[in-house]
Amino acid sequence: MNAATPARLYATLGGAALIVLGVAGFFYNASFSTGADVEADELLGLFAVNGWQNLLHIATGLLGLASAGHGARAYALGVGLAYTLLAIWGFIEVEEGFGAILDLLPVNNGTCVLHLLLGLAGLGMGAATPAPQSRPRPSAESR
Repeated sequence: MNAATPARLYATLGGAALIVLGVAGFFYNASFSTGADVEADELLGLFAVNGWQNLLHIATGLLGLASAGHGARAYALGVGLAYTLLAIWGFIEVEEGFGAILDLLPVNNGTCVLHLLLGLAGLGMGAATPAPQSRPRPSAESR
């Protein structure tokens, strides 16, 4: 069995939290509108959500749970980088309290802060986890 690592904790707890956030988001807004018609509501009065944002959270959450056994470090670093970049992009897009990335993902300051925290946590926990050691292949003589 794999040892507990910071990346595994991030993949498990972060993945589960993202799934809960994504499912809960559908109770607030399930719209898949795009372009100038992007709709959003605020989950818990903090996070701008719509159907696209909810699917993103559920997909990255499921990926986290799937990679918690093997690949947790790669997940933490990859998703950490993606969410950090998404947060920066979101802060650039937010005008008058609301914006949309690629005319799909609604963002507000709360959403950007959440993405930044998820991203930095992933990068930190991925960096705190040692890279897996590759096992040497047995030579033909030792078989």
